[in-house]
Amino acid sequence: MINLSSPFIRRPVATTLMAIAIVFAGLIAFRQLPVASLPQVDFATITVAATLPGASPEVMASSIATPLERQFGHIAGVTQMTSSSTLGVTSVTLQFDLSRDVDGAARDVEAAINAARADLPANLPSNPTYRKINSSIAPIMVLSLTSDSADRGKLYDLASSIISQKIAQLQGVGQVQVVGSSLPAVRVDLNPDQLHSYGIGTQNVAQALSVQNSNRPKGQFSDELTTTEITANDQISTAKDFAPIVVGSNNGKVVRLRDVAHVYDSVQTLRSAGYVNGKPSVILLVFRLPNANVIDTVDRIKQELPSIRASVPAADHLQLMLDTTTTIRSSVNDVEVALGLSILLVIAVVFVFLRSPRATLIPGAAVAISLIGTFAVMYLLGFTLDNLSLMALTVSTGFVVDDAIVVMENITRLIERGVPTFRAALQGTQEVAFTVVAMSLSLIAVFVPILFMGGVPGRLFHEFAFTLATSVAISMVISLTVTPAMCAFLLKPAEEGQHNGLYRWSERGFDYVLGAYRTTLGWALRHPRTVVFSLVMTLVLNVLLAGVVKKGLFPQQDTGTIFGGFQGSQDASFQSMNRSLLSIQGVIRKDPAVENVAGFTGGQGGPGGGASNSGFLFITLKPRSDRDISATGVVDRLRPQLDAIADASTFLQAAQDLGVGGRQSNAQYQYQLSADTVDALSKWGPAMYHAMQKMPQIKDVTTDQQNSGLQVLLDYDRMTAARFGITPKLIDNALYYEFGESQVSTIYTSLNQYYVVMEANPVLLSSPSTLQSTYVHASGASSVPLGAFSTTRISTSPLAVNHSSFFPSTTISFNLAPGVSLGQATTLITQMQRKLDMPADIVTQFAGTAQAFQSSLSSEPLLVLGALFAIYVVLGVLYESLIHPITILTTLPSASVGAMIALILFRSELDVISLIGIFLLIGIVKKNAILMIDFALQAERTEGKSTEESIFEACMLRFRPILMTTMAAALGALPLALGHGAGSELRRPLGIAIVGGLIFSQILTLYTTPVIYLYFDRMRQRFNRRHTRRPAGGPAAQS
Repeated sequence: MINLSSPFIRRPVATTLMAIAIVFAGLIAFRQLPVASLPQVDFATITVAATLPGASPEVMASSIATPLERQFGHIAGVTQMTSSSTLGVTSVTLQFDLSRDVDGAARDVEAAINAARADLPANLPSNPTYRKINSSIAPIMVLSLTSDSADRGKLYDLASSIISQKIAQLQGVGQVQVVGSSLPAVRVDLNPDQLHSYGIGTQNVAQALSVQNSNRPKGQFSDELTTTEITANDQISTAKDFAPIVVGSNNGKVVRLRDVAHVYDSVQTLRSAGYVNGKPSVILLVFRLPNANVIDTVDRIKQELPSIRASVPAADHLQLMLDTTTTIRSSVNDVEVALGLSILLVIAVVFVFLRSPRATLIPGAAVAISLIGTFAVMYLLGFTLDNLSLMALTVSTGFVVDDAIVVMENITRLIERGVPTFRAALQGTQEVAFTVVAMSLSLIAVFVPILFMGGVPGRLFHEFAFTLATSVAISMVISLTVTPAMCAFLLKPAEEGQHNGLYRWSERGFDYVLGAYRTTLGWALRHPRTVVFSLVMTLVLNVLLAGVVKKGLFPQQDTGTIFGGFQGSQDASFQSMNRSLLSIQGVIRKDPAVENVAGFTGGQGGPGGGASNSGFLFITLKPRSDRDISATGVVDRLRPQLDAIADASTFLQAAQDLGVGGRQSNAQYQYQLSADTVDALSKWGPAMYHAMQKMPQIKDVTTDQQNSGLQVLLDYDRMTAARFGITPKLIDNALYYEFGESQVSTIYTSLNQYYVVMEANPVLLSSPSTLQSTYVHASGASSVPLGAFSTTRISTSPLAVNHSSFFPSTTISFNLAPGVSLGQATTLITQMQRKLDMPADIVTQFAGTAQAFQSSLSSEPLLVLGALFAIYVVLGVLYESLIHPITILTTLPSASVGAMIALILFRSELDVISLIGIFLLIGIVKKNAILMIDFALQAERTEGKSTEESIFEACMLRFRPILMTTMAAALGALPLALGHGAGSELRRPLGIAIVGGLIFSQILTLYTTPVIYLYFDRMRQRFNRRHTRRPAGGPAAQS
């Protein structure tokens, strides 16, 4: 048989240079790898926004959202389409499948907006805009702008016109949203009684303001030598300039704007406010583009901040309020430390067993070369240094050393028998080469199903699987090339007298353990039924534990950030919401774990939209080392204090690195109802909401269905109005000009465009009774009060109209009570929904993270079966046998039992992280079986021993490397299981599953594998005997 390792053993210089080249390439790649919290799993997501100041949510939904949704429905690859329409604002979020390129999707969205333009309102101030961001995902950075002297309007102008533009130009930034105030504006507060006394209508004022402020081209003069442009003082920009404008005449006297209105410099909307730590502030929310690296993007912003601050007046202060990358950097640093600890522990295990620094150097070098070489492949594949890829490398330290241990241990065994070192290297490597290849390929096969896993978990763990498989593949190559070459030149035969006392003492200890194993194995082989019964019990335990262990999608992270929202009653005014915001911030700021808190209200949209009775909060916690409580603990501690604030309900949630879904909500998980009609939704949405509120297993239950806002319905007599010469359009215009903050003129400057905003005096906006005395200027130049031909009544109306895939929908959001898993919550909610007996036209489903959890839950059994099948195929091909792979696979149930017991004991959930740990256990445990069976088969074929003798001898000879590799894998995962610090909650389930599974399976498989091997061998022998007897007495023989 050709010895593939021979050239590498015989040419040590070439082998050494190859190893150095791998390390060199890996080190260079390591410095170039970008850093992230998790692999990029961003869906191509585009948010479309349209504004029509003063329009009700129903008008926005019917006249803007619906036409846009009709066109968006024709775009290929849209997996989720949601819209939210509030007062004057519509936001449509389109989420595409993972294979869709965001730039191509953006082109399709732009074409759809253009196609819908003819169906949109003619008075829409500007075309709908789109951005390649998911506005339901949290911002990566929050900045605050305060001032010692400037008002918030000027601060907003500075933030919007200069600061946000500079930040938005940086690579990776998707959008900079400025909240907390609005642009400067000239406000015109009309006095309707004065207008009536002068016989002037509101439309006359609007027209005068529009024509008196013009910015049109005027032409030029030109002769043979010069060109002279024409300009004029047709642009006015301040309240002082607008006040003298003539808006009409009365009895031969001109009527100026100041005669019928209060004209002053202010802001575009008075119903908006933002605060940072209780101080008035303008807030900048920075969102990244899909697939942009968050660390690189934030670094670019930080590099630009000094020059931005230099352009800000000295009295204004631009502060970094929230940086989501702080904990990401700490988490990655901590997992790098865990990787280093794992390497040290693995090498320590090797040293304990080999008791020779020179011998320990050989597998140590294999670990270093394999891991460092993996960085080069990660760079070529475009991976990042994130928690998952570094976790893969940490876990792989116990794997990559296995192959080197198997090779070196076999070479050492031959040297101890007196075989010369060089020959032992050649012979020993050849004997175990097939074993090493079988172990490595079967381990890589475990991850084949993950590579085909769809959705968020699949995209998330592609990088993990590729990284670990790469390290294992490199380890296989190094173990068959570099390791035997090092053994040939570093290992020396030891004479009896050369061993020190520690060696002899440890050897006696190992001989004692081996003797105990020999005795117990002999008993197990004599009582095979007992062993098989224990194996059957592990299968039963798997089923029972799978029903008991808590299930989730992703561990709850402590990112040092809390996001939240607050909501007043549906008829709450802006003034009431402003007071609530200050009260809420006051409570939060008193918590000892809180460093900064920012918030805003005013229904300006915010991240993902927001009704006029809502607001948003961003809380930065102190570093984890400076607080003794997790982010979730802070939320639980603040909840009763915030509940005591009567005017608003506050909902907080610990920010997570992984966000799923296209609709912003006040809690981490969502349950969605859709219906054909709003009436059906209005009945069953509240029913489900109130039912969920009564469930003790969930907290912070809130709904986006707000259909009880107050509205004044104007019911006018069309015939009477017609006799006055009044049309519905005149009525709508009169109402809009007085109560809608109408933008009647535009002020153009070199920096930005500003508006002249007109409405009635704020005193008149406090009571609906004002409507009766509102005048409509008829076509005959007479003013008629609305009370002359109409009546008013108070009714309810929605504050927000939400759609999901064209249909009216409502989303109920919730958080989990302490100690409750997502799996338990989804089961209970589903049972509750069935008890309500909703009609068939009400479609219910979990959304966002909860929906991703259900999808992953349904695919987990298929993934496990796929992994088992892949291993069976690989082993069947390698062994040319249908039976031996089954023998190896019988070791696997014990691994998952141990993992689930450990998860239950340590109060962890069976989520995608711990599931990966179980996949890894499949690879580790079957390695032990491969070591036993491969040596047993060799003994049968080459030495002619019986099956019983062969498997017994294989167990004895392979006991040391099995013990070494298992301990190496367990100690390699131990830093993950016991880790603390940033990101430890993400790593801990993986370590717990691996360590727990290894402890349990190691004890059991040392006995079940040889027993099952003998059972299958006896079955094979009986089958062969029957097969050979059948031709002798069968019809064919007789004929």
